[in-house]
Amino acid sequence: MKSRTCRIFVAVLLGFLPGCLNQKKTCIDRAGPRRVISLDGTWEIAEGSMESVPKTFEHKVPVPGLVDMAEPAFVEVGRKSEKREAFWYRRTFTVKGTIPEVALLKIHKAKYGTRVFLNGQLIGDHLPCFTPALLDVRDHLKGSGATNEIIVRVGAFRDSVPQSIPSGWDFEKYLYISGIYDSAELILTGKPYIVNVQTVPDILRHKVRIVTELQWPDRDGRASISYEVSEAGTGKFVGALKQSGLPFVPNQTTKLDVTIPIENCKLWTPENPFLYELKLKTGGDRLLVRFGMRSFRFDKESGRAILNGKPFFCRGTNVCIYRFFEDALRGNRPWRKEWVRRLHRKFKSMHWNSIRYCIGFPPEIWYEIADEEGFLIQDEFPIWFLGRENWPKALKSDAIAAEYTEWMRERWNHPCVVIWDAQNESVTDETGKAVQTVRHLDLSNRPWENGWSDPQSPHDFVESHPYLFIRAWSGQEPFRLRDIANVSPVPHLRAEQKKLDVPIVINEYAWLWLNRDGTTTCLTDKVYESLLGPNSTVAQRRLLYARYLAALTEFWRCHRKCAGVLHFCGLGYSRPGDKPRPEGGATSDHFLNIETLEFEPDFEKYVKDAFSPVGLCINKFDEQFPPGDEVEVPVIVINDLYKDWKGNVVLRILRGDETISEQTKNCAVSSLGHETLSFNVTVPNEQGQYQLAAELITEGMPVRSLRDFNVSSSK
Repeated sequence: MKSRTCRIFVAVLLGFLPGCLNQKKTCIDRAGPRRVISLDGTWEIAEGSMESVPKTFEHKVPVPGLVDMAEPAFVEVGRKSEKREAFWYRRTFTVKGTIPEVALLKIHKAKYGTRVFLNGQLIGDHLPCFTPALLDVRDHLKGSGATNEIIVRVGAFRDSVPQSIPSGWDFEKYLYISGIYDSAELILTGKPYIVNVQTVPDILRHKVRIVTELQWPDRDGRASISYEVSEAGTGKFVGALKQSGLPFVPNQTTKLDVTIPIENCKLWTPENPFLYELKLKTGGDRLLVRFGMRSFRFDKESGRAILNGKPFFCRGTNVCIYRFFEDALRGNRPWRKEWVRRLHRKFKSMHWNSIRYCIGFPPEIWYEIADEEGFLIQDEFPIWFLGRENWPKALKSDAIAAEYTEWMRERWNHPCVVIWDAQNESVTDETGKAVQTVRHLDLSNRPWENGWSDPQSPHDFVESHPYLFIRAWSGQEPFRLRDIANVSPVPHLRAEQKKLDVPIVINEYAWLWLNRDGTTTCLTDKVYESLLGPNSTVAQRRLLYARYLAALTEFWRCHRKCAGVLHFCGLGYSRPGDKPRPEGGATSDHFLNIETLEFEPDFEKYVKDAFSPVGLCINKFDEQFPPGDEVEVPVIVINDLYKDWKGNVVLRILRGDETISEQTKNCAVSSLGHETLSFNVTVPNEQGQYQLAAELITEGMPVRSLRDFNVSSSK
């Protein structure tokens, strides 16, 4: 009784809404002065110059989407073309009632460069291609059911924006398809207007800090600000706060900073992606914000990621959404919520808990689904220039920092977003300067990654891309699987990345890509020729890819020298590799059917095991043994779980389906630990092809590590 009395006293003292205590229904209803009018749907579209609005609009196109979805279709879309400089979107809409104090047009993402006209008047420009355009349309918006005409111009190609603006250059893309590729909406509300909200979870004290930016009216007065937190799934009320009698600061934007305890606080994790809803009310505006209670950082001493205060091993993949945009089979899938959800669930089936949204941001629904399905997102800004010599001289830190700011403000309430990734594989000082300019804005202090450039804090991390099989493509002596025995388990870093001793995440590796039809890409034709000869079959290549990728995954995971292993890639494009990049297909994913999301079976079979939370690695990669030889075979067993694992590990020598020999050892691996078992085996006397197969059972399912070897007396 005493604790309840104290809780009520504290609630009243801090301004909690007493009528809300111990109620399941929320006190602030969903209705309110804010109206959000979706402008998604079918728009008219035309091509033309950058300066003149076309006289006719004879094509239709969906928003969100890309201009290659127009009907009838335009030609030479995504390429530099003399047929147009820009695409012009047009539609009409009506607004019921009078226009309130705040009327904003929000275009979540559009490229390349956005210019907006409303009812014949120029509203404004937004050059950035990957962050929201938020434009004030109040002075020219008609209410009371009158017809409004909106026209949006986007550049037809990436050179429509100056080199001082990032445009998404990618060495492996050749189509830069413009369009309004995320939702568009009209925001109508009153003042005090809620400009932005940042939720900052405090998981140790079971509280959420809420920093709200308010734009005040142009008059004197006072406002009451109400906050209410509920469970997103059940609607159950868990905490509230009310600030009363706040004086207006006319025509100013100010910040309010409050903290709300959360009753029976539940943490967000990939295994239990629990979400909360924050409802804010100012008297003039209301807003709903979804968030999760979680913390994430990297620990310099252990080299581990730390999720909610506990070490956490990241296992995952990459999504190259802008490459998928130019895939022949893309269609409308990136904007179909059910398809995006099925994609993330397919990734879950591979034991993946992390995704790098690589070299570019997908539509907003992807982040909502990652929140709900439980993925840690490394959110990578689309900058990729490799060495310093490729860096555009006009691209400076100030412009980059401005876009980083827009990006962070749009994304920082997503619990899935745990890493700000400043760029990919670029050597430059500019992104580091930009990071230092903006990192203080994120009150959750997420870690940053800065590509091949200097890490900016001892609390950040660096990326490693150990592409061992690149050697054949670059004209060197080909790498073979047996050569892993000479590879350091600490992945390679560039000199710039070593300036701070910080944790490492491998988020690309292998260099063994095959297209969806099993053909080689322009980066892997020489690799497969060196490994399988000039006349290999699709089946041979697919099996080798799956087995070698699994072996590499096991090697990097089981040696525990990096904080995460993310395969490349889970979704990209697929196109013939008979031309050099960028037009030739360079990388690809593993789908046989992009609609049903059917994986290539060998990939699913072998690579899924390699990412098992309780996994194993035959840490021997010899490809030949003499007959009758006595060989020591180490098997590393790892446990990513927060519970101990006990079981048997079986090592067999197989010849086809026949078991030649078998040994079993008991094994116990503590939570987040690893153990190495040593098996002494006798190599068969009969020459031929054999296989080492190590197996354990976890969650009722077998997990295997395999190594092929040849028994021969020849050297």
